[in-house]
Amino acid sequence: MLETAQELIQDAAQAIGWSEGQIEEFLTPDHVHRFMVDVGDETFEAYRVQHNDKRGPYKGGIRFHPEVDMQEVQALATLMTIKCAAMDIPMGGGKGGVAFDPRRYDQATVESVARQYARGLVDVIGPDTDVPAPDVNTNAQTIDWMVDEYERITGDDSHASFTGKSLAHGGSEGRTAATGRGGVIALRQYCEQHDITTKDLRVALQGVGNVGYWFAKIAEEELGVRIVAAANSKKTLSNPDGLGFMTKNEATIMDELEGEEQGSDAIFGIECDVLVLAALGDVVHEDNQADISARLILELANGPVDLAALKQLEARDVHVIPDVLANAGGVVVSYLEWVQNKQGEHWSEQVVNQRLDEIMCSALTDVLGAKKPLKNAAFEAALKRLS
Repeated sequence: MLETAQELIQDAAQAIGWSEGQIEEFLTPDHVHRFMVDVGDETFEAYRVQHNDKRGPYKGGIRFHPEVDMQEVQALATLMTIKCAAMDIPMGGGKGGVAFDPRRYDQATVESVARQYARGLVDVIGPDTDVPAPDVNTNAQTIDWMVDEYERITGDDSHASFTGKSLAHGGSEGRTAATGRGGVIALRQYCEQHDITTKDLRVALQGVGNVGYWFAKIAEEELGVRIVAAANSKKTLSNPDGLGFMTKNEATIMDELEGEEQGSDAIFGIECDVLVLAALGDVVHEDNQADISARLILELANGPVDLAALKQLEARDVHVIPDVLANAGGVVVSYLEWVQNKQGEHWSEQVVNQRLDEIMCSALTDVLGAKKPLKNAAFEAALKRLS
């Protein structure tokens, strides 16, 4: 992922006239923080990469996952810089994580790790410096613990030190569905730009966690698409008449859907108009890109299409709405949460969704009409704002 991100940045930077020195300076993170957290007799590495704050405080999630490493965190921090600039919001790029699997431990242990993480970074984060958020295997409860620890040490009571908090602790309405809703906005704007009717548009979905679920539910309700297939790590379910997400429960979605069952990788070969990738990075590569029949890919995961596959897909006229646009709904609403905290306000879900729509539409308009691959256009637009 880091190599892909850096190559895309180099290509975009050269296209807008950056020097090699400017490119090298941009690719180098501003700060790298690395420390240990303790769980009984075990220790786990913790990271925070602060990539670039030229446009505002560092912004980016914290993930708890055993495979977290410095390269992944740096890649994601770099992409957050691009994403915030692509959305034209006044924040920079950061990312963090602990190489720890919270599913193996009780709640008290996970809380201890969260509080240790906040203590380890207390001098280098804050409302005007670096504003972390939840990510893989972290949630509002995790962030609430971190905010409490940060405020206990610093005395800050704005709640603006982190975003993704629970509503009771300063979180924003609309945050749960924000990334999925942002994907719907990106798809809607692309289809409007290219005179594509969304009614009965056939959509296949890889990944039915929070992001995939809310994308599918909102896309069915607001765009009239048909979700003809959905896949998790165990299986693919398909039904050409549509699976129907609107009335299903997020927690048990794959048990409630009815359709033909195949292996999880079958999702790539499903006959559809749009393939939505809402699971993991690097799932589409040279070995499987030819299986894809969709004419449009929506990247809701971070870096789900590797660079070699991206070039091959574009060569056969399969277009990709890139992650830095498609999954930016989460960071936009995180930004809106931060604004509410700084101003001591709490907006309705309707207001939050309206402002999300306005920000994303403005950013997408600059890119979707470009006569070049959308990922290149998005990166160039972002780097121009960072110049």
